[in-house]
Amino acid sequence: MNKTTFKAIFITILFFGGIGYLLFGGGKLPDFPDMSFIENIFKKKDKGDTKKTTKRKRNTPNAKAGEVVDNYRGVNIYYNGSASNVYGRNVTKDGYNLGLKYQCVEFAKRFYYEAYNHKMPDSYGHARDFYDSSIPSGSMNNARGMYQFRNRTFDKPKVDDLCVIGPSAGNKFGHLFIITKVNKNSVEFVQQNGGYNNPSRGTYELINQDGQWYLKAANLLGWLRMP
Repeated sequence: MNKTTFKAIFITILFFGGIGYLLFGGGKLPDFPDMSFIENIFKKKDKGDTKKTTKRKRNTPNAKAGEVVDNYRGVNIYYNGSASNVYGRNVTKDGYNLGLKYQCVEFAKRFYYEAYNHKMPDSYGHARDFYDSSIPSGSMNNARGMYQFRNRTFDKPKVDDLCVIGPSAGNKFGHLFIITKVNKNSVEFVQQNGGYNNPSRGTYELINQDGQWYLKAANLLGWLRMP
């Protein structure tokens, strides 16, 4: 039974009940209690009383795979959609392998190629392969042609350092991002292929403990620096 039907029946009972009382109950209506609550039952709530519910927007660029979503130092960052998407291999005109479109590795190598004219001696490998744990912090990583620092070192991160995140249960290939700004207690970074829910830029906390610097980022192995 809907509210309208219930209201009609209730009013009908009151009406005929009152007539019956007049005819058979002495002719005087009793004092009825306040029935204003009935009105409140059927009264629609004011719009101002209704809490607004808004869907949470995903932090995803409004773009299709292959579209430019950001730019750092003149180097484009492309949207890849799902982190596992691949759209072929990107190779320069002179034959240098930049990597698979539009993975994080492809942007990293393309950035150093376009901004620094730098070619890594080993142009292949997943993100996790960019950090060699056998190399002492501050020494040259010959495969990448860059100095390597572990994530807890006396050398503070610098702008344009390439940070390497190691493999994890949810990502066996690792990830790369580039530092764009170093603040007192944080670094800002840029990345490609962060996944559906991650933007192209972000921030990580930078901590100095006993004179050593480290970034508070899960599974961060360290960073590479141009010579």
